[in-house]
Amino acid sequence: MSDTCAKTIRLGNRIIGENQPVFVIAEAGVNHDGSVEEAFRLVDAAVDAKADAVKFQVFQACDLTTPSTPTAKYQSSSAEGAKSQRALLSRLELSIADFDRLKKKCDERKIIFLATPFGTEELDIVVRLGVPAIKIASTDLTNTILLAAAARTGLPLILSTGASTREEICSAAKLLRDKEAHERTTFLHCVSAYPTPIDSLNLRAIRKIQALTERPTGLSDHSTSIDSGAWAVAAGAFVIEKHLTMDRGASGPDHAMSLSPHEFTEYVAKIREVERALGTGEVGFQPLEADVRAVARRSVVANRSISRGEKITSDAITLKRPGTGIPPKDFQQVIGRTANRDIVSDAVLSWEMIS
Repeated sequence: MSDTCAKTIRLGNRIIGENQPVFVIAEAGVNHDGSVEEAFRLVDAAVDAKADAVKFQVFQACDLTTPSTPTAKYQSSSAEGAKSQRALLSRLELSIADFDRLKKKCDERKIIFLATPFGTEELDIVVRLGVPAIKIASTDLTNTILLAAAARTGLPLILSTGASTREEICSAAKLLRDKEAHERTTFLHCVSAYPTPIDSLNLRAIRKIQALTERPTGLSDHSTSIDSGAWAVAAGAFVIEKHLTMDRGASGPDHAMSLSPHEFTEYVAKIREVERALGTGEVGFQPLEADVRAVARRSVVANRSISRGEKITSDAITLKRPGTGIPPKDFQQVIGRTANRDIVSDAVLSWEMIS
């Protein structure tokens, strides 16, 4: 893997990359069901769960879809009465004024506000809101117009890769490199299945995408598991994005594959636990191992009584615990030396005892 994979990206007062805390995004998305008050509740839930950021989606249904665009299977099965994407999404829009209020709410609760724009007009809105980064959805990885516009903002970019081919990911990375945005981009491995079965998570792709794009990579997680974020961290993720809902049974496209506030809290806790378990990666014993190291390692020990002035032979010494004396690597250097004092059997030898 290229060394550039370990580079970091600054996002507000946070740094994303190697040897940094994993950045956790609570994806509120459209789980507010078009209610700004419900969106406020999602912000509070994200704060309580100790997420680093909460993210919403900014779109106009009439600009995003044609009237006849069908719903995806997961959308039609979870959203009652929605005969088209436009009909479904029009119920889930928030106004610019609503997003202004949400940004202020996030500032008050000291959580990073993020929003995904689904067009260049929405991109302008998101930038005016003062986001520290632009999140681009998987569906727009091939939207070269939006990618180029996002690159021109000068902000860090987070780009999901769901339902994308290797070639499409490489093309997006090349476009961002050409637009001088590559060095401020984070890619998220993603599986665009809602929910994503565990055996389709393909977490090994996280490091593959890191190597492919030469950028820090994370996971946009659409499974219903509370463990998958922790697994992704172990697999090399620097960013985790996961849907949050106040009610998994609510009617709406994303509720069923989201986590409840209680589940999301546990999800974040498991990420932090794995983070602690991964440690620094430095090789070498730790201070807490010192006691076992001392008593369980071996030292050169008298195998029988040795008289003062006696030349030490191989049969006179052996290796036994504890490891507080002459180490095993110096066993041969002890042979042929002379005892400076009487040494009893099983005595742990030190250099002061011999010459």
